[in-house]
Amino acid sequence: MHSPEHSLLGREAAYPTEFDAGLLYPIARALGRESLGLAAGAPAFVGIDRWHAYELSWLDPRGKPQVATATLQVPADSPNLVESKSLKLYLNSCNATGFDSADSFRRQVETDLSAAAGAPVSFTFGLPPFDAPIAISIDALDIDIDSHGPPDLALLATHVDDVAEELLHSALLKSNCPVTGQPDWADVFIAYRGPRIQRAALLRYLVSFRDHAGFHEQCVERIFTDLTARCQPEWLSVEARYTRRGGLDINPWRATPGCVPPPAGRCERQ
Repeated sequence: MHSPEHSLLGREAAYPTEFDAGLLYPIARALGRESLGLAAGAPAFVGIDRWHAYELSWLDPRGKPQVATATLQVPADSPNLVESKSLKLYLNSCNATGFDSADSFRRQVETDLSAAAGAPVSFTFGLPPFDAPIAISIDALDIDIDSHGPPDLALLATHVDDVAEELLHSALLKSNCPVTGQPDWADVFIAYRGPRIQRAALLRYLVSFRDHAGFHEQCVERIFTDLTARCQPEWLSVEARYTRRGGLDINPWRATPGCVPPPAGRCERQ
């Protein structure tokens, strides 16, 4: 299986002039999960990675360019995630390629991404609406923060005698690409039932990702794992909506088995 240091990420790459499914670069999810102490096999959560593609194009049988947007969904239990730059290059390789119809283009992309991920990937034309959940923002808390990394689950705390069921939100999640060092920005939504999470502690914890190097999916899995271990919720749902880069944004969601995926939507920054 590929590892990040052998990818095109962070390297100069020629713009593809012909269709090439070989540009897709899978990375074993186990590489990131081992560092979280997660055993191989079925993860301790359910989830999806929802990608929004804003810059799709291909040629019809007469050579006329077609354009579209799309939503892609990769199951979190797939063996591999697909590196974002490789996905961008792959989609760009379709720009000068003819397809019989929009549906044949869709089927081709779906087939290739499913092969790379090692599990069925869905492709739907169009994007979800701008629709952020109604949540309690913790960003206006008047607190001092003296740590911007590394992520530290010891920062988390609960009010053990107070049970809550709530949806919390922060727009202050930032991490960095593990290869290029470029910043990744996200809104994060945390829904749970269990001992009430101390909001100042949660905000300090989320800000501790600010200098952390990790892929989007891995950051969300770390947040889910740390909250589960430290706060002991009855159930937990963590969704991050990352801002766009290279015509793509990604929205990983991880939750306690049995939780229903949150409705698809986009935040203002997306």
